[in-house]
Amino acid sequence: MTDAVNTLKSVNSSSDIDHLNRLAGIVILAGGASKRMGSPKAELMLPINERLLDYHVRQALKLSAATAYNVPIMIADNGRGFGINPDLILNNPQVPIIHITDYLSVDDFASNDNEQIETGGALVAIEAALQYLTSSMTLVNAANSYASWLMVISCDSLIAATDLWKKLQPYITQAVDKSVICLTDEHHLSPLLGIYRLSIEPNLKDYIDDGQRQVMKFIKPLVQPVTFSEDWQSLTNFNTPKDFERACIALRNI
Repeated sequence: MTDAVNTLKSVNSSSDIDHLNRLAGIVILAGGASKRMGSPKAELMLPINERLLDYHVRQALKLSAATAYNVPIMIADNGRGFGINPDLILNNPQVPIIHITDYLSVDDFASNDNEQIETGGALVAIEAALQYLTSSMTLVNAANSYASWLMVISCDSLIAATDLWKKLQPYITQAVDKSVICLTDEHHLSPLLGIYRLSIEPNLKDYIDDGQRQVMKFIKPLVQPVTFSEDWQSLTNFNTPKDFERACIALRNI
């Protein structure tokens, strides 16, 4: 039995296929400055001798294959040009794996040519992914009429895309009045570990064009928090080498 079939069985039952088909794409956020880490998080090496970015791409490929529609995987690295393990691409030619450029607002384009345009940040990356999906829906999801959600995965986490989808997917029907579904612990939301309804793209664009970049402010009226398991506590939000070491230990123990 293939990994894709095993993954499909693990993330959904036959009654959940309709919900699974709503996934339109996956974006991996890999463009953070990582100042406290001392090196880009996307380039960190896991104990299994795999870069963090490749780990997330590999996990996203499993989820993409499980949907049966080969949803695209987008890398948002703020122009850093992080490469992907060629084997991941060669072994999965049916799945689009692309680098996307952060969305630039109208004000960015209007800036003087001698001024440095400030890019980066989670929302401009998410907006770029939403625009890619909504502008290419007929091409990317022609057979997937239910595709309406973008998964966001951050490179400060070791939570696999398949596990995140399994956790969040049931809330698609429960939170019908919400457009963002994301993880939370006892203290903080994790908006960069969640799913975003494609229909919010115009509102997010307007928010960014208005000069706003605050993630929490944008999602607050739209979000459905989902409390995550205690054993995930150490897997996410690592910002220092010590945090990352703890996350790697936690991953081995799960």
